Amino acid sequence: MNKLIILALVACTFSGSVVYSQKTMDHKTKVIAHRGAWKNTNVPENSIAALKEAIKLKCYGSEFDVHMSADSVLYVNHDHDLRGTNIETHGKETLNELKLSNGEPLPTLESYLKAGKKQKTTRLVLEIKASKQSKEHSLALARKCVEMVEKLKVKDITDYISFDYDVCLLVKKMSPDSEVLYLTGDKSPEVIKASGLDGVDYHYSIFKKNPTWVQDFKKLGLTTNAWTVNDEETMSDLIAQGIDYITTNEPERLINLLK
Repeated sequence: MNKLIILALVACTFSGSVVYSQKTMDHKTKVIAHRGAWKNTNVPENSIAALKEAIKLKCYGSEFDVHMSADSVLYVNHDHDLRGTNIETHGKETLNELKLSNGEPLPTLESYLKAGKKQKTTRLVLEIKASKQSKEHSLALARKCVEMVEKLKVKDITDYISFDYDVCLLVKKMSPDSEVLYLTGDKSPEVIKASGLDGVDYHYSIFKKNPTWVQDFKKLGLTTNAWTVNDEETMSDLIAQGIDYITTNEPERLINLLK
């Protein structure tokens, strides 16, 4: 009888190990192209061309940054200015004349989302940029982003991120079904869980300083993303931890690493 009990316990332990291993194997970190796939394709970052390259690579998502002009038009660009022209303090008459290095016009959010709408394989990861003008400007931008996403019927392929915690909370309130991730890195798993947000998109150094956080967030049912990870060593470390997404300027390298 004792032998049977021992054999049963061993079988249960082995079975549990198999299940855990299978779950680990089934989890696969997903690739987010930072500002589109631009670095190795010789197209401008945050351009519609970079979005199309990310789609060609079959990236899980393509991240891009959104600002609001002085006359409330939304534009896609990383910095607050393009070659010295500040987006928040100029209107569309000036901004519509600006060209990217490939000749593409400075994209409006509307044109960018319409380009993304033509496919269903790559998610649109919309970063709402914190305004340098005021908190009110940031919140107004957030409202207009959500309204534009819903108007163009791309909600099913759009996620939101922001460094502004209040912006994240507003977006989640306006669009409860959307995935909204916080960027700054100063909130614990417990605080994010209590906030009702879906998770975090923290700089990889935050996860290095808090080595249990990937698992701590996951245990609370929260999503984890790390930015901007371009070296294979850090990629491999985060993959081993089971991080959900990695945002990178080197999507080709990460895709090959995940094969």
